[in-house]
Amino acid sequence: MEISLDVPFVLGVLAEEHSRAQDEIRDAGVVRAYENSRQRHDARIASAPDLSTLACRAGCTWCCHFSVDVRAVEVFSILDFVERSLPTEEKARIYAEVRANSVALQGMDDMERMRRNVKCPFLSAGRCSIYEARPQTCRNYHATDVAGCQQSYEDPDNLDIDPEFAPMVYQAGGAHVDAFTRAMRDAGYDTNVYEMNCALDTALSEPDARKRFEQKRAPFKKLAGDDVPGEFEDLAD
Repeated sequence: MEISLDVPFVLGVLAEEHSRAQDEIRDAGVVRAYENSRQRHDARIASAPDLSTLACRAGCTWCCHFSVDVRAVEVFSILDFVERSLPTEEKARIYAEVRANSVALQGMDDMERMRRNVKCPFLSAGRCSIYEARPQTCRNYHATDVAGCQQSYEDPDNLDIDPEFAPMVYQAGGAHVDAFTRAMRDAGYDTNVYEMNCALDTALSEPDARKRFEQKRAPFKKLAGDDVPGEFEDLAD
């Protein structure tokens, strides 16, 4: 779907969030800064003028079976939330599904993953069990027509299906993520993207991964990430 870019709006989000994120990364640490930024992320999306056009509703889970990319900071924040907030049995179920998904997806490239439905390990009884800590991709993903999401789920090999997005919601969320990512990169932290299940599984098997990340080193010994440029980052240059 093509959208009409509101350049002044996007530049405003990029500048405001980049400045705020830089300060918080310096003062609070990168994981806490990311967690603080989630509230601003949600607020920006909630204030988008075309929010009411979204078809997304509680209990709609088509997109909870799509491949999700995350950054290391999200991985460690999610694991903190799971350990802090979920009961033992639920944690065991989640970690077992993470492991199974990771094994199933190992070695696949992006195109192969896009053609495979994988139930999110955090999906439980039609709800997200980590909604407060859900990844940036999930916060940003939305649609104005649920039929496209259902079609993508039912026909994952068809990559020509073009979801209908709300332009201002799309720009608000995307610019926020790009700005925070740039602030992390400027501070020297890893900003590569990883498949969520593989990254969670690797973090669980490498106890020193978070320490390496916070020391501004590559966080995972056994998992390589991809350097993916932000869609709106170049506007700020």
